[in-house]
Amino acid sequence: MRIVDVCAFYAPAGGGVRTYVDAKLSWASRHGHEVIILAPGERGETVKRGPGAFVVTIPSPALPLDRRYRYFDDEDAIHRVLDAWQPDHVEASSPWSSASMVGRWQGSASRSLIMHCDPLGTYAYRWLGGVIPIDAIDRLFGRFWQHLRRLDEMFDLVVCANRQLARRLDRGGIGKCETIPMGVEPGVFSPTNRSVELREATLRSMGLSPDSVLLLGLGRLASEKRWEMVVRAAGEVADVGLLLVGDGAKRPQLERLARRIGKTRVAGPIGDRSQLARLLASADALVHGCEAETFCMAAAEARASGIPIIVPDRGAAMDQSVRLASVVYRSGNQGSLVKAIQRFIDRGPELQRMRATLQSDVRTMDEHFTQLVDRYEILRSTRPPAAQSNFPASPVLVSRVG
Repeated sequence: MRIVDVCAFYAPAGGGVRTYVDAKLSWASRHGHEVIILAPGERGETVKRGPGAFVVTIPSPALPLDRRYRYFDDEDAIHRVLDAWQPDHVEASSPWSSASMVGRWQGSASRSLIMHCDPLGTYAYRWLGGVIPIDAIDRLFGRFWQHLRRLDEMFDLVVCANRQLARRLDRGGIGKCETIPMGVEPGVFSPTNRSVELREATLRSMGLSPDSVLLLGLGRLASEKRWEMVVRAAGEVADVGLLLVGDGAKRPQLERLARRIGKTRVAGPIGDRSQLARLLASADALVHGCEAETFCMAAAEARASGIPIIVPDRGAAMDQSVRLASVVYRSGNQGSLVKAIQRFIDRGPELQRMRATLQSDVRTMDEHFTQLVDRYEILRSTRPPAAQSNFPASPVLVSRVG
């Protein structure tokens, strides 16, 4: 099957979506499918990433709020690329304007909307949730719900990675929602990666003794991730060190806050997956602040690494919680997070880690992609025969190989 993913959130320096895309391209190369990632870029080019794996970029403007990312603004260019590749299935990975562009394409391929983001959870619920009930917020953002319902009419399938988001979309009138959970990179994250030496060295770098508790925060350093709240909460608990791993627009502010509060270090991104897996397994727990995650790769990787998690009670991070090896706190509430960290310590970090290790068998991304493509095959089989592609040869568009 040939799949084109119109992926508005992809960027070479990105976070969870880039990790997802890299895993998808690797899976395609190993399983005889073709996956073409169509992304906004600084210039137009096509890069072959392996057998059946391509990244195609269209020249696009930089996103003002985070210039590492760009956004699609040329619908005709998207349609020309889709016409050239003649896919069997098209994915749109953003519920914003690019999804409408894909929906208006006149090709015969089946198509799905992948909910890589939760716009209302990320913005509206976060800004107004402490003041206005969720139902009232939904009424205020009625035009956005109308937009989602129009997309539901344009697409054959709306894919969610967690049931909480799928239920909310279904209640809002998006009737084609299905939950297909993601997973972790196979063979990378494991409790066996734990290093006592790395744990102690990390604590020493923050001026703490090996008897202290090492918390790890992992993800894009952006406002919706609530890292400021996490840093302040960890700073209120005695003998706790916090290491933040990631990059993003909020990094300079977080570095200043970490220096002021102490016991916290912002390490920046770690590109080496094996190094990241070793660090994750060596922490005492992962702490997460964002309640608007659609899957939360960081929490899944932490669970696969056999460490407990401290997560909010809304969003997909909670899906990875393990009974008696995780602590859930009230989302967006710093005081509740402080109590959750203290509760984790009082329960005994080592005992909870042992329980987490026993439940570290996490679904893999290979299982996710196999289920996803099987679902696409069913969609394709129900379309008229004339609408099905003969899997033509790849367009001669490759400008360089990476």
